[in-house]
Parts: sequence; structure tokens; C-alpha cells
Amino acid sequence: MDRPAAAAAAAAAAGCEGGGGPNPGPAGGRRPPRTAGGAAAGSRQPSVETLDSPTGSHVEWCKQLIAATISSQISGSVTSENVSRDYKVFRRPDIRALRDGNKLAQMEEAPLFPGESIKAIVKDVMYICPVMGAVSGTLTVTDFKLYFKNVERDPHFILDVPLGVISRVEKIGAQSHGDNSCGIEIVCKDMRNLRLAYKQEEQSKLGIFENLNKHAFPLSNGQALFAFSYKEKFPINGWKVYDPVSEYKRQGLPNESWKISKINSNYEFCDTYPAIIVVPTSVKDDDLSKVAAFRAKGRVPVMIHPQSPSNNYPVQPTRKQDEKYLQTIRMLSSFVDARPKQWSESAYPNAELVFLEIHNIHVMRESLRKLKEIVYPSIDEARWLSNVDGTHWLEYIRMLLAGAVRIADKIESGKTSVVVHCSDGWDRTAQLTSLAMLMLDSYYRTIKGFETLVEKEWISFGHRFALRVGHGNDNHADADRSPIFLQFIDCVWQMTRQFPSAFEFNELFLITILDHLYSCLFGTFLCNCEQQRFKDDVYTKTISLWSYINSQLDEFSNPFFVNYENHVLYPVASLSHLELWVNYYVRWNPRKRPQMPIHQNLKELLAVRAELQKRVEGLQREVATRAVSSSSERGSSPSHSATSVHTSV
Repeated sequence: MDRPAAAAAAAAAAGCEGGGGPNPGPAGGRRPPRTAGGAAAGSRQPSVETLDSPTGSHVEWCKQLIAATISSQISGSVTSENVSRDYKVFRRPDIRALRDGNKLAQMEEAPLFPGESIKAIVKDVMYICPVMGAVSGTLTVTDFKLYFKNVERDPHFILDVPLGVISRVEKIGAQSHGDNSCGIEIVCKDMRNLRLAYKQEEQSKLGIFENLNKHAFPLSNGQALFAFSYKEKFPINGWKVYDPVSEYKRQGLPNESWKISKINSNYEFCDTYPAIIVVPTSVKDDDLSKVAAFRAKGRVPVMIHPQSPSNNYPVQPTRKQDEKYLQTIRMLSSFVDARPKQWSESAYPNAELVFLEIHNIHVMRESLRKLKEIVYPSIDEARWLSNVDGTHWLEYIRMLLAGAVRIADKIESGKTSVVVHCSDGWDRTAQLTSLAMLMLDSYYRTIKGFETLVEKEWISFGHRFALRVGHGNDNHADADRSPIFLQFIDCVWQMTRQFPSAFEFNELFLITILDHLYSCLFGTFLCNCEQQRFKDDVYTKTISLWSYINSQLDEFSNPFFVNYENHVLYPVASLSHLELWVNYYVRWNPRKRPQMPIHQNLKELLAVRAELQKRVEGLQREVATRAVSSSSERGSSPSHSATSVHTSV
């Protein structure tokens, strides 16, 4: 399948306030844009120098930034079959449009994904950039994205925002922009905001605000998420990445202590657990059912990795069957409680117990809110470090890594299993167990292994993605929302910084995962549990993110990856060794300089290295040939040994 490259990753932190950012997925056979970019990934500290605008005119700099961003954007055409029946266009007489005719109209058209349809097109919309002011252009709203384009600039200025990343849409006053008396502020989940202004008459005719609300929050409006309409074809089926039985067998299960159980095959045992679980061999299914009936939400302790069972609820053995089951677990394990030390230790009789003091989802949500305030739309250079510290974001990342290191060390050095749990078992537990497994098992540090880890620990074991992210829901103040999965990916990125050759995937891989956590283009992160995904036909009616990624592995591969099997990683969980992930959190800042992503630089360097190596090998062959020729010419004369060439590039 031909998939021409979309906007260069170097230009991902696009433009002004929200940026002329890239598209988050493949469009009409186009490759999903690369969203890495921004500050050089090679710099260790989030230096303010990489965040401010250069000396000189902000307008001129913005022009350069836009040029770097838009130069490789793909223009597409809107075919008649892609346009829905409620497709509305409001056009005012325009001298240039009348003169250039179809050429200009074609330039303004938004590229569409297979299955995507246009809902409204509005002329003379103003995008309000805090650096370069108002930019006039055409706004297209589809059932997947908001697409703004100015064709009068050279190169064109483009905003391309998936509706899934929108947290809320609010009307604002825009009287300062003349006739454009209506305004909309769009608050996004991925650290950016947008402001648009337009004429009141266009709002009344086209319902811009209503269209955005309807398609940005489809579930709140009785509609399906766009993932169920997306019709791209990929050569690889990403839904086949994870097979639980095969993965458990890879880990050496079942064995004398643990067995693979299908007691939950109909999700009647525990509706938030996967169909296949691993439990102690000494426990019968009847006893398991009795334990599940006693435990809240039925989430009994189960095996997630050899010598690493995961207990997903506070241990309070007050009934005989539950006490017997937990005693079986205790004989195999020590206990780690992810929560602050406010729970009674009497719940863990005769057991080693460690509290990790990790805060709840509400604290993490507030921390991310503070982080967004300091990175967008402007940065206080004089107080940058103190402002970052004031968010406590890196401190919470440190606590997660430190907890995972303790778990991994107990398993590796202490040769003991560890029971990990928090309040419910689908937030902090998932963070800790998946990070510990990433440290212990080199397979999970490969691309397909990491996909398996996410499918296993997060998706199948019931992390509540729909609630934590708020897919298609207009209740932006929902207390269930929290950046739990984002924190996990941030921790993984911190590990890749400390062990740059230990992971097969690159930074673009992690950013792509986060972009599609919100986009609702793929079905991978939809719903709250495995049972709900089967009920909603996610596995048959949507496409997996891994289908896209695994169809172009070179884009997401670390060229310096070295697969050290059975090598345990112990990252340094200290603030002095952690840094703010500038290429993700600050990429939309309008004053951030676009730079070549490090993975692209590395690929180019490796290409040069390969070419030089070929030249060296050619020279070595030439020297060897000359030596043989010289030796044969001398015949019986005293032999002369040729000096071999040993050159490493």
C-alpha cells in the first residue's frame, strides 16, 4: 500500500497557539502524521533557551515556523462520496476565488480519511494567534477533525486538530476583531488551546459551535465515536498482537504453582477482568467464585508475571474462603500498597508490607492542570524551573519509578513474588506492575512486546480508559478523568533517556500512542474493560493502533537498539536524573523552535555510517586483490605480506 509521508516530524510543534500541527492518523491512504518534534531530544535539561522565541520580530519568526511546519503537509481532495448530506458551505463573493476558480477551491479542501465526511465549511474565519495575531482562512469541520487553512500565505498555514482531543468548547466574545463578533475557545486534552472568531451571520447559518459540540462529543449526543467509521486498510491486523495464552506460555506458565484459568470466560466471575487469568494451582474454581463474591468488584489477586502476582484490592481477610485464598498468596509473596500510609497494617498479618505513598487520580489531574498552565501559551523564563517544580509532576513521576524499582528489585534480587494493589487495581496498580515488568523482561522493551504489555496490563485488566480520558463525553469536569496512562508513558520515556539502547522503539512511538489515546481514530483505547469492548464490537468494527504502527516499523524503531536478553534495568528514580518531556508537553507552544527530531538525525547518521562502511569494505577488497596480484607477479621471489586494513566506522 502506497502511503506517502505526511508532515515532517521536525515540524510537529506547529505554528501559533495550537500550531499548524500534524494530523494524528492516516488520511485517505496517507500516513498518519508524525507528532514528535520540537526541542532537540538530545538535550538533557528542559533548557529555557529551547523554549523562547528567537531575537527579532515575532511575526517574521512565526512565518519561518509556519514555513517549516507546513512545507510537507499533504493536500487532498474531497470526493463527492466523502461529503455527507448535511454538508454545508457558506461562500461570500471573493474576487480572487472568482478569478482562480476551481484551483483555489481545491487548495482549500481538507484531506479526508476513509469513512470521514464533511459537516460544515466556513469562509473568513479568524484564527487568533497570540504571537502573530489574527490569521484569516477557511474552517472545515468533519466528523473527525477541525481543519483550518489559509491559502493566501506562502506556504499555506494549516491547523489540523482531531475532535477527540477536545476537552471543551466555549463561546467567547470577539468584538475586537470587527465584524467577527462570534468567538470559540477550544480547550484540548493534549496541552493546547485554540481561539477562532467569525461573523455572527455565519454562526446562525452554519451552527459552527453546535457542529463542533456534536462531533467532538458524539457519545453525549447519541452518536458513535469516529473509530467505528474509519475504513483504512492495513496489511497487518493489530488485534492479533496479544494472545493471552501464548503470552503466559512465553512466561513459562502454567507451572507447579500457577494455572491458566478460564473461569471468567463469560465475564461473570469478574466483569472488569480479562476472560483468561492465572491463579494458584491449589485453588479450585468453586473457591475462586466464593472469594470473588466476597471481594468488591470481584477483583481477586491474580498472576500478571512469573513471581509477580497482582492484588487489586485492599487485603481484608474476614471470610474463610477469602482468608484461605490470601494465605495461599502470602506464602508466595510480599505486599506493596501503592497508596499513602493511611490504611491499617493489620490487614496484612504475617506479611512484609511496603507503602509507596502514591497519590490518587485527583491529585494527578490537578498536577497536569498546573503543568499546562506553565507551558502554554507562554513560558515564564525567569521562573521556569521553579514553576515546573511547583506542579509536582516530576515528583510524581519519580515516585512511580521508585515504586516500580522496589518491586523489580524484590523479584530479581529477593527472588520473591510481590502483591501490588491500590484502591481498585486499574490505576496505580497498572502503572507499577507494567513498569516493573518493563524493567524485568527485555521482551517488553521491543515494539511488539510493549504493545503486548499495554494490551495485557492496561487494556485487558480493565484500566478505565473511557472514564479517565473522557472519550466523546462533554463533561470536562468529570472527577473520573485523570492522566494515569500519560504518566506511565512519561515514565517509559524517562527510562529510554537513561537507557537509550535498551528499547527497540523511539520517542515518536510513544508520542504516537499518546496522540491516539485521545484521537478516537483507532479502537485500541476505547471502553473501560475487555467485556465492554466485545459488547460494543470494538474488535470487529474498529482498527487497532498496532495495525498502523506495525505496518511501518521503521518509523518507530530505535536504530541503536541492542536486545540484551535477561538484562534487568534499574532506572535512577531521582529528580536529578529526570527531566520534563519537552517534546511532548511543550510542542504546541507558539514560541517553541522547531528542530529536527533525534530519531530522524540518527537514521541519517546511520545511513552515512553504512555508506562509509561500504567504502571501507571496498578498499579492503582492493588492498587484498592488489596483494594477491603482487605476490603472483613476484613468483618465487621473497614473499611480502600485505598489511591488512582494520578500520571501524
